[in-house]
Amino acid sequence: MGSIVAENRKSLMLFSGRGFPELAREIGEVLGVAPTPADAYEFANGEIFVRFKDSVRGSDAFVVQSVTHGVNTWVMETLIMVDALKRGSAKRITVVLPFYPYSRQDKKHRGREPISARLVADLLKTAGANRILTVDLHTAQIQGFFDGPVDHLFAMDILAEYVERKYAGRPMTVVAPDSGRVRVAERWTDRLGGCPLAFIHKTRDPLKPNQVVANRVVGEVEGRVCLVVDDMIDTGGTICKAADILKESGAADVIVASTHALLSDPATERLKNSPISEVVVTNTLPLPPEKQLDKLTVLSIAPLLARAIREVFDDGSVTTLFGGLS
Repeated sequence: MGSIVAENRKSLMLFSGRGFPELAREIGEVLGVAPTPADAYEFANGEIFVRFKDSVRGSDAFVVQSVTHGVNTWVMETLIMVDALKRGSAKRITVVLPFYPYSRQDKKHRGREPISARLVADLLKTAGANRILTVDLHTAQIQGFFDGPVDHLFAMDILAEYVERKYAGRPMTVVAPDSGRVRVAERWTDRLGGCPLAFIHKTRDPLKPNQVVANRVVGEVEGRVCLVVDDMIDTGGTICKAADILKESGAADVIVASTHALLSDPATERLKNSPISEVVVTNTLPLPPEKQLDKLTVLSIAPLLARAIREVFDDGSVTTLFGGLS
Protein backbone atom coordinates (compact mmCIF):
# COMPACT_ATOMS: atom_id res chain seq x y z
CA MET A 1 0.00 0.00 0.00
CA GLY A 2 1.50 3.31 -1.09
CA SER A 3 -0.40 5.68 1.22
CA ILE A 4 -2.23 6.01 4.49
CA VAL A 5 -5.77 7.37 4.31
CA ALA A 6 -7.03 9.18 7.39
CA GLU A 7 -10.60 10.11 8.17
CA ASN A 8 -11.05 13.88 7.75
CA ARG A 9 -12.05 15.09 11.19
CA LYS A 10 -12.49 18.66 12.48
CA SER A 11 -12.44 19.80 16.09
CA LEU A 12 -13.55 23.23 17.30
CA MET A 13 -11.67 24.48 20.34
CA LEU A 14 -12.46 27.71 22.18
CA PHE A 15 -9.80 29.73 24.01
CA SER A 16 -10.37 32.68 26.32
CA GLY A 17 -8.12 35.61 27.12
CA ARG A 18 -8.26 37.14 30.58
CA GLY A 19 -9.75 40.44 29.35
CA PHE A 20 -13.37 39.25 29.66
CA PRO A 21 -13.58 35.46 30.30
CA GLU A 22 -17.30 35.70 31.11
CA LEU A 23 -18.07 36.50 27.46
CA ALA A 24 -16.03 33.52 26.24
CA ARG A 25 -17.90 31.25 28.66
CA GLU A 26 -21.23 32.62 27.41
CA ILE A 27 -20.19 31.97 23.80
CA GLY A 28 -19.13 28.46 24.83
CA GLU A 29 -22.53 27.80 26.42
CA VAL A 30 -24.28 28.70 23.15
CA LEU A 31 -21.87 26.52 21.14
CA GLY A 32 -21.84 23.69 23.66
CA VAL A 33 -18.04 23.91 24.01
CA ALA A 34 -16.21 24.98 27.18
CA PRO A 35 -13.14 27.22 26.83
CA THR A 36 -9.94 25.18 26.98
CA PRO A 37 -8.25 25.47 30.39
CA ALA A 38 -4.96 27.32 30.47
CA ASP A 39 -2.26 28.58 32.77
CA ALA A 40 -1.93 32.33 32.26
CA TYR A 41 -0.07 34.70 34.53
CA GLU A 42 2.47 37.51 34.63
CA PHE A 43 6.04 37.38 35.85
CA ALA A 44 7.22 39.95 38.38
CA ASN A 45 8.45 42.25 35.58
CA GLY A 46 5.11 42.12 33.72
CA GLU A 47 5.94 39.50 31.08
CA ILE A 48 2.92 37.34 30.21
CA PHE A 49 3.01 33.54 30.15
CA VAL A 50 0.32 31.31 28.61
CA ARG A 51 0.18 27.51 28.33
CA PHE A 52 -2.89 25.51 27.30
CA LYS A 53 -3.51 22.37 29.35
CA ASP A 54 -5.02 20.28 26.52
CA SER A 55 -3.55 19.28 23.18
CA VAL A 56 -4.47 21.69 20.37
CA ARG A 57 -2.90 19.74 17.50
CA GLY A 58 -5.02 19.84 14.34
CA SER A 59 -7.77 21.94 15.95
CA ASP A 60 -9.81 24.80 14.52
CA ALA A 61 -8.89 27.26 17.27
CA PHE A 62 -10.99 30.33 18.18
CA VAL A 63 -9.29 32.81 20.51
CA VAL A 64 -11.77 35.16 22.22
CA GLN A 65 -10.26 38.32 23.69
CA SER A 66 -12.09 41.49 24.72
CA VAL A 67 -9.45 44.21 24.58
CA THR A 68 -10.69 46.35 27.44
CA HIS A 69 -8.89 48.93 29.60
CA GLY A 70 -5.23 48.05 29.83
CA VAL A 71 -5.39 47.66 26.05
CA ASN A 72 -1.70 46.93 25.51
CA THR A 73 -1.69 44.09 28.06
CA TRP A 74 -4.58 42.32 26.35
CA VAL A 75 -3.17 42.86 22.86
CA MET A 76 0.10 41.28 23.97
CA GLU A 77 -1.68 38.40 25.68
CA THR A 78 -3.63 37.71 22.48
CA LEU A 79 -0.42 37.58 20.44
CA ILE A 80 1.15 35.18 22.94
CA MET A 81 -1.94 32.94 22.89
CA VAL A 82 -1.87 32.81 19.09
CA ASP A 83 1.85 32.00 19.11
CA ALA A 84 1.28 29.20 21.63
CA LEU A 85 -1.45 27.73 19.41
CA LYS A 86 0.71 27.98 16.29
CA ARG A 87 3.60 26.21 18.02
CA GLY A 88 1.14 23.64 19.37
CA SER A 89 0.20 22.76 15.76
CA ALA A 90 -3.34 24.15 15.68
CA LYS A 91 -4.64 23.73 12.12
CA ARG A 92 -6.37 27.13 11.84
CA ILE A 93 -6.40 30.05 14.27
CA THR A 94 -9.24 32.59 14.30
CA VAL A 95 -8.88 35.58 16.61
CA VAL A 96 -12.28 36.77 17.87
CA LEU A 97 -11.97 40.44 18.82
CA PRO A 98 -15.43 41.77 19.76
CA PHE A 99 -13.76 45.20 19.95
CA TYR A 100 -10.85 45.77 17.56
CA PRO A 101 -8.08 47.69 19.39
CA TYR A 102 -6.59 50.87 17.94
CA SER A 103 -9.44 51.05 15.39
CA ARG A 104 -9.61 54.84 15.62
CA GLN A 105 -6.05 55.08 14.30
CA ASP A 106 -6.96 53.86 10.82
CA LYS A 107 -5.34 56.64 8.76
CA LYS A 108 -2.85 59.49 8.95
CA HIS A 109 -4.48 62.82 9.74
CA ARG A 110 -1.13 64.63 9.71
CA GLY A 111 2.48 63.81 8.93
CA ARG A 112 4.55 61.55 11.21
CA GLU A 113 1.51 59.74 12.61
CA PRO A 114 1.15 55.95 12.82
CA ILE A 115 -1.61 53.81 11.34
CA SER A 116 -1.89 51.66 14.45
CA ALA A 117 -4.93 49.68 13.31
CA ARG A 118 -2.77 48.29 10.48
CA LEU A 119 0.04 47.56 12.93
CA VAL A 120 -2.30 45.45 15.08
CA ALA A 121 -3.35 43.47 11.98
CA ASP A 122 0.30 42.89 11.05
CA LEU A 123 1.11 41.72 14.57
CA LEU A 124 -1.77 39.22 14.56
CA LYS A 125 -0.70 37.87 11.16
CA THR A 126 2.94 37.54 12.25
CA ALA A 127 1.91 35.76 15.45
CA GLY A 128 0.08 33.15 13.37
CA ALA A 129 -3.56 34.22 13.09
CA ASN A 130 -5.29 32.93 9.94
CA ARG A 131 -8.53 34.84 10.36
CA ILE A 132 -10.09 37.70 12.34
CA LEU A 133 -13.68 37.89 13.54
CA THR A 134 -14.78 41.25 14.94
CA VAL A 135 -17.84 43.42 15.59
CA ASP A 136 -18.61 46.93 14.26
CA LEU A 137 -15.23 48.23 13.17
CA HIS A 138 -14.76 51.98 13.53
CA THR A 139 -14.33 52.11 9.75
CA ALA A 140 -14.97 49.21 7.38
CA GLN A 141 -11.68 49.62 5.47
CA ILE A 142 -9.80 48.16 8.46
CA GLN A 143 -10.82 44.78 7.01
CA GLY A 144 -8.24 45.39 4.28
CA PHE A 145 -5.40 45.80 6.77
CA PHE A 146 -5.29 42.07 7.55
CA ASP A 147 -3.77 39.74 4.95
CA GLY A 148 -6.45 37.08 5.27
CA PRO A 149 -10.20 36.68 5.84
CA VAL A 150 -11.92 39.17 8.15
CA ASP A 151 -15.48 38.49 9.27
CA HIS A 152 -17.06 41.85 10.12
CA LEU A 153 -20.17 41.36 12.27
CA PHE A 154 -22.84 43.99 12.95
CA ALA A 155 -24.66 44.49 16.24
CA MET A 156 -27.33 46.70 14.66
CA ASP A 157 -30.03 44.01 14.55
CA ILE A 158 -29.56 43.18 18.24
CA LEU A 159 -29.80 46.85 19.23
CA ALA A 160 -32.58 47.71 16.76
CA GLU A 161 -34.84 44.84 17.86
CA TYR A 162 -34.68 46.11 21.43
CA VAL A 163 -35.36 49.72 20.41
CA GLU A 164 -38.27 48.71 18.15
CA ARG A 165 -39.85 46.66 20.90
CA LYS A 166 -39.51 49.26 23.66
CA TYR A 167 -40.33 52.41 21.68
CA ALA A 168 -42.96 50.98 19.33
CA GLY A 169 -45.62 53.47 18.28
CA ARG A 170 -43.59 56.60 19.06
CA PRO A 171 -42.28 58.85 16.25
CA MET A 172 -38.53 58.36 15.97
CA THR A 173 -35.60 60.09 14.28
CA VAL A 174 -32.18 58.49 13.93
CA VAL A 175 -29.40 60.96 14.71
CA ALA A 176 -25.73 60.84 13.70
CA PRO A 177 -23.67 62.65 16.38
CA ASP A 178 -21.35 64.01 13.67
CA SER A 179 -20.99 63.93 9.89
CA GLY A 180 -18.67 60.91 10.05
CA ARG A 181 -21.47 58.69 11.37
CA VAL A 182 -24.09 59.60 8.75
CA ARG A 183 -23.56 56.42 6.72
CA VAL A 184 -24.11 54.29 9.82
CA ALA A 185 -27.22 56.32 10.69
CA GLU A 186 -28.57 55.73 7.16
CA ARG A 187 -28.34 51.97 7.73
CA TRP A 188 -30.29 52.42 10.94
CA THR A 189 -33.06 54.37 9.20
CA ASP A 190 -33.40 51.55 6.66
CA ARG A 191 -33.49 48.98 9.45
CA LEU A 192 -36.17 50.93 11.34
CA GLY A 193 -38.46 51.18 8.33
CA GLY A 194 -37.39 54.48 6.82
CA CYS A 195 -37.72 56.85 9.79
CA PRO A 196 -36.25 60.37 9.39
CA LEU A 197 -32.51 61.01 9.63
CA ALA A 198 -30.82 63.94 11.36
CA PHE A 199 -27.25 64.82 12.18
CA ILE A 200 -25.36 67.28 14.35
CA HIS A 201 -23.54 69.82 12.22
CA LYS A 202 -20.44 71.28 13.85
CA THR A 203 -19.69 74.87 12.89
CA ARG A 204 -16.16 76.18 13.34
CA ASP A 205 -14.81 79.73 13.59
CA PRO A 206 -11.86 80.06 11.16
CA LEU A 207 -10.17 82.36 13.68
CA LYS A 208 -10.26 79.61 16.35
CA PRO A 209 -8.50 76.51 14.97
CA ASN A 210 -9.42 73.06 16.34
CA GLN A 211 -12.33 74.47 18.34
CA VAL A 212 -16.00 73.78 17.75
CA VAL A 213 -17.81 77.02 18.51
CA ALA A 214 -21.37 76.20 17.50
CA ASN A 215 -23.57 73.15 16.80
CA ARG A 216 -26.91 72.83 15.13
CA VAL A 217 -29.26 70.00 14.28
CA VAL A 218 -30.00 69.29 10.64
CA GLY A 219 -33.21 67.24 10.38
CA GLU A 220 -36.61 66.68 11.96
CA VAL A 221 -36.34 66.20 15.74
CA GLU A 222 -39.00 68.34 17.46
CA GLY A 223 -41.44 66.26 19.48
CA ARG A 224 -39.77 63.00 18.44
CA VAL A 225 -37.74 60.24 20.12
CA CYS A 226 -34.18 60.87 18.94
CA LEU A 227 -32.03 57.76 18.65
CA VAL A 228 -28.34 58.72 18.61
CA VAL A 229 -26.24 55.94 17.07
CA ASP A 230 -22.48 55.43 17.25
CA ASP A 231 -20.03 52.53 17.21
CA MET A 232 -18.47 53.32 20.60
CA ILE A 233 -18.83 55.49 23.69
CA ASP A 234 -15.43 56.38 25.11
CA THR A 235 -15.48 59.47 27.33
CA GLY A 236 -19.05 60.30 26.28
CA GLY A 237 -18.35 63.92 25.31
CA THR A 238 -19.70 63.78 21.75
CA ILE A 239 -22.82 61.81 22.72
CA CYS A 240 -23.71 64.04 25.67
CA LYS A 241 -23.22 67.27 23.68
CA ALA A 242 -25.45 65.85 20.96
CA ALA A 243 -28.13 65.05 23.57
CA ASP A 244 -28.01 68.61 24.95
CA ILE A 245 -28.46 70.10 21.47
CA LEU A 246 -31.31 67.73 20.62
CA LYS A 247 -33.17 68.62 23.80
CA GLU A 248 -32.68 72.33 23.08
CA SER A 249 -34.11 71.68 19.61
CA GLY A 250 -37.32 70.21 21.04
CA ALA A 251 -36.66 66.46 21.10
CA ALA A 252 -39.22 64.63 23.23
CA ASP A 253 -36.73 62.00 24.32
CA VAL A 254 -33.08 61.15 23.62
CA ILE A 255 -31.81 57.56 23.63
CA VAL A 256 -28.43 56.21 22.57
CA ALA A 257 -27.51 52.92 20.86
CA SER A 258 -23.84 51.96 20.69
CA THR A 259 -22.00 48.67 20.24
CA HIS A 260 -18.88 49.24 22.33
CA ALA A 261 -19.15 50.71 25.83
CA LEU A 262 -15.58 51.76 26.62
CA LEU A 263 -16.86 54.28 29.19
CA SER A 264 -13.49 55.80 30.02
CA ASP A 265 -13.61 58.42 32.79
CA PRO A 266 -15.56 60.69 33.03
CA ALA A 267 -18.10 58.96 30.75
CA THR A 268 -20.22 57.47 33.55
CA GLU A 269 -20.62 60.84 35.27
CA ARG A 270 -21.39 62.60 31.99
CA LEU A 271 -24.06 60.08 31.00
CA LYS A 272 -25.58 60.17 34.47
CA ASN A 273 -25.98 63.97 34.34
CA SER A 274 -27.06 64.16 30.69
CA PRO A 275 -30.63 64.42 29.37
CA ILE A 276 -30.26 60.96 27.80
CA SER A 277 -33.02 58.69 29.09
CA GLU A 278 -31.49 55.34 28.07
CA VAL A 279 -28.15 54.07 26.76
CA VAL A 280 -28.34 50.70 24.97
CA VAL A 281 -25.04 48.87 24.46
CA THR A 282 -23.72 45.34 23.95
CA ASN A 283 -21.30 43.39 26.12
CA THR A 284 -18.39 43.36 23.67
CA LEU A 285 -16.45 44.84 26.59
CA PRO A 286 -16.83 44.19 30.33
CA LEU A 287 -18.64 46.74 32.46
CA PRO A 288 -17.45 46.72 36.09
CA PRO A 289 -19.92 47.73 38.83
CA GLU A 290 -18.55 51.28 39.08
CA LYS A 291 -19.54 51.88 35.44
CA GLN A 292 -23.10 50.60 35.77
CA LEU A 293 -25.94 53.12 35.45
CA ASP A 294 -29.68 52.88 35.96
CA LYS A 295 -30.16 54.21 32.41
CA LEU A 296 -27.71 51.66 30.93
CA THR A 297 -29.12 48.58 29.16
CA VAL A 298 -26.62 45.86 28.19
CA LEU A 299 -27.53 43.31 25.49
CA SER A 300 -25.55 40.12 24.92
CA ILE A 301 -23.40 39.80 21.81
CA ALA A 302 -22.57 36.15 22.62
CA PRO A 303 -25.31 34.50 20.48
CA LEU A 304 -24.18 36.47 17.41
CA LEU A 305 -20.51 35.61 17.96
CA ALA A 306 -21.38 31.96 18.56
CA ARG A 307 -23.39 31.76 15.32
CA ALA A 308 -20.54 33.35 13.38
CA ILE A 309 -17.97 30.98 14.92
CA ARG A 310 -20.17 28.04 13.97
CA GLU A 311 -20.47 29.29 10.37
CA VAL A 312 -16.69 29.68 10.12
CA PHE A 313 -16.12 26.21 11.55
CA ASP A 314 -18.66 24.66 9.17
CA ASP A 315 -17.25 26.61 6.20
CA GLY A 316 -20.61 28.35 5.90
CA SER A 317 -21.49 31.96 5.11
CA VAL A 318 -21.14 34.63 7.78
CA THR A 319 -22.63 37.25 5.43
CA THR A 320 -26.01 35.47 5.47
CA LEU A 321 -26.33 36.39 9.16
CA PHE A 322 -26.90 39.99 8.03
CA GLY A 323 -28.88 39.53 4.82
CA GLY A 324 -25.83 40.19 2.65
CA LEU A 325 -24.72 43.35 4.49
CA SER A 326 -20.94 43.74 4.55
